[in-house]
Amino acid sequence: MRLGLYVNLYADRSDRPRLADAVEQVRLAEQAGFAWAVLGERHLHRPGYHEVLTSLAYLAAHTERIGLATAGLIAPVHHPVMLAETLAHIDVLSQGRLTAGFVLGYRPEEFALYGTRPQERVSRFEECLELVTRLWTEDEVTHTGRRYAVEGAFLSPRPVQRPRPRIWNGGRVPAALERTAWTCDGWTTSFNETDDELPKKIAAYRAFPRGPRSLGAEVIVCREGYAAPTGARARAALEGPLRGLYDAYGDWKRTSADAARYAQPWEDIAARSVIGSAAECAERIGRYAEMGADGIVLRVQPPGMPQADALRAIEAFGAFTS
Repeated sequence: MRLGLYVNLYADRSDRPRLADAVEQVRLAEQAGFAWAVLGERHLHRPGYHEVLTSLAYLAAHTERIGLATAGLIAPVHHPVMLAETLAHIDVLSQGRLTAGFVLGYRPEEFALYGTRPQERVSRFEECLELVTRLWTEDEVTHTGRRYAVEGAFLSPRPVQRPRPRIWNGGRVPAALERTAWTCDGWTTSFNETDDELPKKIAAYRAFPRGPRSLGAEVIVCREGYAAPTGARARAALEGPLRGLYDAYGDWKRTSADAARYAQPWEDIAARSVIGSAAECAERIGRYAEMGADGIVLRVQPPGMPQADALRAIEAFGAFTS
């Protein structure tokens, strides 16, 4: 099973440069055999959150082999030409290690920050991904759409990967799964998608038709993760920091349909996570493989977890990467 490390980009109130911690984690994940370092995007976070694209470039300069992925970029708030150019350059800098994952976004504040509206997010998303894909693969692009227009646009250099870097997309509803199958190459699940829901959604995603530019239909399951000598020690390390993160999510996602999932008891959280002893984590990883997952992205360090605890978990998960 391919594993990804979801990298903690949260800063703290003292503005300590946490990217040094991220580099240490990702280098250890690279040594341990992880397939990807995975970064998310967030704005208007008062304690601080490192910008995703410059952080991705920074990690590219400090690693050699590990894939560099996003899960995901808020496509509707970015201009597609700038996004395509920046991501192409990250693929060049990393010598072909980029996977670009996108999401629709859900926070009204983030849309307002970039001068867009939530009501426009689907049309902006679809045009953005169309233009990114075309700019990565075509010598010259002219496009007149509902949200964007370009004439004679091209990228130089284009991405290293041929025909292009892989594209992931997140989303939970049938329309999002259908859009992902047609437009992208992989589906990234929500961290709070339950195990009971996953098999049906994986089957639905793979049953939708794929578009002419699609490179496949891989499934990447996103999960909270912590491996320790015992399940009790795993819970002791993770529960407090994770509760703090979920409390914040409950506020951020107040306009989202899944906001209530962040107020659930520990047993419900653990039931949809990869947390516990080596044997317990192995069983969980095997279960996702049986469901049809091609990879699992693990968030091992919520804000507030000490660096040493995060490193111990990454090292422990290295046993499952071969």
